[in-house]
Amino acid sequence: MTDIDRPNLINKYVWLIETIYRAGRISLRDINERWCRDVNMSGGEAIPTRTFNNWRYAIHDLFGLDIENERCGDYRYYIENEEDISRNGLRSWLYNTLSVSNALANSQAVRDRIVLEYVPSGQQHLHDIIEAMKANRVISITHYNYWRDDERTFDLQPYCVKLFRQRWYVVAKSTDPAYSQYAPWVFSLDRIRQPMVKDETFEMPKDWNAQDYFDGCFGVIPEHNEPKQLVKLKVSVGQANYIRDLRLHESQKEVDRNNDYSIFLYHIHPTFDFVQEILRNGESMEVLEPASLRDEIAGIVERMNKKYKE
Repeated sequence: MTDIDRPNLINKYVWLIETIYRAGRISLRDINERWCRDVNMSGGEAIPTRTFNNWRYAIHDLFGLDIENERCGDYRYYIENEEDISRNGLRSWLYNTLSVSNALANSQAVRDRIVLEYVPSGQQHLHDIIEAMKANRVISITHYNYWRDDERTFDLQPYCVKLFRQRWYVVAKSTDPAYSQYAPWVFSLDRIRQPMVKDETFEMPKDWNAQDYFDGCFGVIPEHNEPKQLVKLKVSVGQANYIRDLRLHESQKEVDRNNDYSIFLYHIHPTFDFVQEILRNGESMEVLEPASLRDEIAGIVERMNKKYKE
């Protein structure tokens, strides 16, 4: 398979996953009926059985999804572990991204009626950083700091990357001996200038894990010096619908629900980005616990109120 063929083939994998996922259970005959109707994808030709099975194996390798057969009746196919599609992992994210990309690629006729959200970082530097991560290569970056209004150059060991609120971030450890005892730092890719992958390599710590590093974090601000806290939020009934459908954090639990409000619990580090998220919800969200976070929010609201009164 050539590099030219690969993107088109991946689009076919995504089409097959979506077709089976939406149907729940579907026979190869019905799959081919839908396939042939999509002339742009199929060229009007059915999927040979051997090709279909090869796609199943490739889908397992790429996305970790198992397409199985009932082996009776109409011999319908289904995704055995379809719950993995909704999980927060690289493969599910890759599938969802490709699925949207596939839908957009087949929507050129209405492209002027599709409005997208701009992601200002990642496209330019993400590839180089991921390639450096694969080979455990040191990268040299020049990073702009908003608060100091200056640029500084670092040699870094890239540990992981994370996408949050339209921005890509890299977690990396400085190679400077003066900073070697510190935990890795978090850099936003849209403030990185001139990244360069160096020949120098490093050994990735065997006990370091990206999920553990961000455990209990709302976004990209890690907090390792303080334990997670139990945060209780009271959310208005209208806003609770949005919070319920798109969780603020993976630890979210709804413990009370009535006609006026819902109560949500979180085991989380109440960092700056989490405070900003609470404020973003305005009067629709109230901190009940802990008292320290409630007082912090109240103080911010009081200062804001004072500004507007002035």
